[in-house]
Amino acid sequence: MPEVPKYRCGAWTSTSAPGAYGSITIYAKLTKDVTGVSGAMAQAVIHFKDSDVTLDARPVSDAGGYVNFALPLQGRQPRLSAATIDINFSVQGQTVHCSQAFFTPQ
Repeated sequence: MPEVPKYRCGAWTSTSAPGAYGSITIYAKLTKDVTGVSGAMAQAVIHFKDSDVTLDARPVSDAGGYVNFALPLQGRQPRLSAATIDINFSVQGQTVHCSQAFFTPQ
């Protein structure tokens, strides 16, 4: 029987269909069992069509386990082409990888 991971996380965007020059917010939540984990640093990498961008912000999760990142798109992703986002949390000496978030500029 597979072992359930100690930590889990998920990521999503404020809109999955922004304008090509708009801005979005990327959200992520880290949990241990079902409880939010505070104090964990997060990192985001955006996978645009032509390049990967690691965001400078390194937010720390709040009491509910949440972090957010601001992302101005600046036309870096072609219209109707999905971009993906990887979020990782650092907690107690380990890296926790979130489910991948995405957006598709319109």
